[in-house]
Amino acid sequence: MLIKNVRLYGAGEPVDLLLVDGTIQDIGTGLEAALDPGDGAEVIDATGLVALPGFVDLHTHLREPGGEDAETIETGSAAAALGGFTAVFAMPNTDPVADNAVLVEHVRRRGTEVGLVDVHPVGAVTVGLAGERLAELGTMAASPARVRMFSDDGHCVHDPLMMRRALEYATALDVVIAQHAEDPRMTNGAQAHEGVVAARLGLAGWPAAAEETIVARDCALARDAGAALHVCHVSSARTVEVLRAAKAAGVRVSAEVTPHHLLLTDAVLTSYDPVNKVNPPLRTGADTAAMRDALAEGVIDCVATDHAPHPAQAKDCEWAAARPGMLGLQTALSVLVHTMVEPGLLDWRGVARVLSERPAEIVGLADQGRPLAVGEPATLTLVDPDAQWTVRGAKLASLASNTPYEGMRLPAQVVATVLRGRITARDGEVRG
Repeated sequence: MLIKNVRLYGAGEPVDLLLVDGTIQDIGTGLEAALDPGDGAEVIDATGLVALPGFVDLHTHLREPGGEDAETIETGSAAAALGGFTAVFAMPNTDPVADNAVLVEHVRRRGTEVGLVDVHPVGAVTVGLAGERLAELGTMAASPARVRMFSDDGHCVHDPLMMRRALEYATALDVVIAQHAEDPRMTNGAQAHEGVVAARLGLAGWPAAAEETIVARDCALARDAGAALHVCHVSSARTVEVLRAAKAAGVRVSAEVTPHHLLLTDAVLTSYDPVNKVNPPLRTGADTAAMRDALAEGVIDCVATDHAPHPAQAKDCEWAAARPGMLGLQTALSVLVHTMVEPGLLDWRGVARVLSERPAEIVGLADQGRPLAVGEPATLTLVDPDAQWTVRGAKLASLASNTPYEGMRLPAQVVATVLRGRITARDGEVRG
C-alpha cells in the first residue's frame, strides 16, 4: 500500500508512506514512481490529510457476553475502527463477569475473529466485581489472553485491604490496576454532580470528594506496593491536584479523562435527558477547564472513551431509572480536536500522545502507539483536519445510539484506519 502526500503528525511537508507486509518500509517523496505495476499495490491519495499512530482506548465497554442487545464485540470493533482506533481494552463488567481465564480468552478470541481492532480484555480485580475476594489475576495474566490491566470498573475496589492486596499482586505480575474511583458510601442514590444544578433540579448529589479521597488513598497504597495504578475517568479538579502531588512524589500512577468530561458540564442536565447521565457525573465548567489543562500538562496522561452503549429501554425512561453511560468511540477524536486542538492546548503531535502513545505505554503494548518511522508497524490513522460532520446516533456503528452529541457539528474526521498494513475502515465504511 502507498499513502501519498500525507503530513505526519500534521507537521512539515507532505510525504509518501510505503507499507509492505505490515511494516512502514519507506518514507519519502515520489515513491509511486518506484512501484512495480504488477504488484497491485493499493494507492491512497492523502492530500490534505494528517497521519497519526493508530489510537488506543484503555476503557471500552463491548458488552459481550451478556449485553448483546447494547453492543457486541463485532459492532464495537466496527465503531472503534471507524473512530480511528486500532486497539481497545474491553472492560470486564459483562454478564458473566470476566473474572477468570475462560471469559477473558473468549473476549480475546472473538476480537481476533472479528479482526478490525486488537481487543484486549481487562480482567476483574475481584470475583463478580463484588469486592470481597480477589479474582484469578495470575491465571488471567498467564492465559493466552495475556491480560495486562485489571479493573472492577463500574464498581470501586473500596476495601483498602483488598486494594492493597491487588496492588501487591500487580507488582509481582507486572500488570496495571485500574480503579473506578468512587467511595460508594458517599454516592449511594446519587444522580448528578453535587452542586447548584443538582440542587435546583432536585437530584441527589454525587460529591467530587468521593472520587478524590479514593484516588488519594490508592496513590498511597500504590506507593507502598511499588505498583502501577491507573485512575479511570478523572472528573474533579481537586483529583488533578492529588495526581500532581503523587506523580511529583514518584508514585507510578497514570490517569485518563473521557471526551465528555472535556466538553460537557452539568449545565446540560436541565433537560432531564438521561442521555447525559454518566458515572462519574458531568461536573462544573471549572472542573472541565481543569481536565483540559491537566491533559495538556500531562498530569492526566491520556484520553479514554468509556464507550458505554445501552439499549433504548435503559435510556428512554425517567432519569433515576436510567443507566449511566455514553457512546464515545466514533466521536472521541472530534471532541478532542474541538476541546484541545482548536483552543491551542494540543497540536497534532499532542493528539498522538494522548490518544495513542501514552495509552500504549501505560499497558506496555509493544506494537501500538509506535512512531511513524521506517521499520515500525504500519498501524496508523488518517485524519481530515478540515472536515466538519454532524453526529447522528442512529448512523453510528454501535448497536446503541445513546450519544450526548446528537445533532452537534464537530470538527475533524477519520478517513482511514490501518492495522498492520491492512485497512479496517475507510471513508465511513468498515472493511472486514
